[in-house]
Amino acid sequence: MHCSANIGEEGDTAIFFGLSGTGKTTLSADPNRKLIGDDEHGWSDNKVFNFEGGCYAKCIDLTEEKEPQIFNAIKSGALLENIEFFEGTREVDYSNTSKTENTRVAYPIHHIENAIEPSIGSTPKNIFFLTADAFGVLPPISKLSPAQAMYHFISGYTAKVAGTEVGVTEPQTTFSACFGKAFLPLHPTKYAELLGEKLKNNDVRVWLVNTGWTGGSYGTGERIKLKYTRSLIQAALEGNLNYVEYSEDPIFGLRYPQTCPNVPSEILDARNTWENKDAYDEKAISLAVAFTKNFEQYSEFANDEILQAAPKTNR
Repeated sequence: MHCSANIGEEGDTAIFFGLSGTGKTTLSADPNRKLIGDDEHGWSDNKVFNFEGGCYAKCIDLTEEKEPQIFNAIKSGALLENIEFFEGTREVDYSNTSKTENTRVAYPIHHIENAIEPSIGSTPKNIFFLTADAFGVLPPISKLSPAQAMYHFISGYTAKVAGTEVGVTEPQTTFSACFGKAFLPLHPTKYAELLGEKLKNNDVRVWLVNTGWTGGSYGTGERIKLKYTRSLIQAALEGNLNYVEYSEDPIFGLRYPQTCPNVPSEILDARNTWENKDAYDEKAISLAVAFTKNFEQYSEFANDEILQAAPKTNR
């Protein structure tokens, strides 16, 4: 699995799937939970285990205040890429984008103080699919049914924004099956069915988390605050979202909570954050069409349960 994983004091394992720029490394590096691993994991009958031994994080605008674990992991033995120094010093200027916004650091997992050894956890209680939706359509968090989990796992959606890759100047939809298409020897639907089987046998909760934009698309809206995303994930991990009221959006069928501790209720409904509701509806339908078009390559091999979880659009 192309994912990160951590474990809480009660032995509850959480898995974080996500493509580059979605916050996978940042959100799994939680000072209140032990890190199992950052990028490559297996899931056996009763264990999640890391077989990579290191971490690879974006470090644009990195500060000790915002991301203390990653900041403090940058020491002897770490490797920085694409960065610049303050002139005449050896101090890294993390805000400098003269080469690219895609600045990176790689470091061994033991640079994270609370990494668990050996890098093994129990069967996960929660799985998070992270997506940086630059179109501002998806809710900050939504709870997925097993069928929706399989559909979104196969889709592996996020959006590329300016600075992520050379030539990207406007947001672009990106789909990478199982959040790691390049690594898959079998057809993605095989992995989705395996995931669905594990979800049903182990009572695992799956969440789709939008770490991207709210109040409008990239260039109009703003990036969802990291502190809100952390609060949403914490609430999911602690079970605080199990007994709240949920609403459902009509296009993607995603169920999102109406309230969450330490998060303004008005941002939980993505459509509510847009001044122009018609513009939101148009953008939402456009994204749904992109999902549907991407999934056509898998539909022949997907079962009816997975197909029923697709967005509803007449286009």
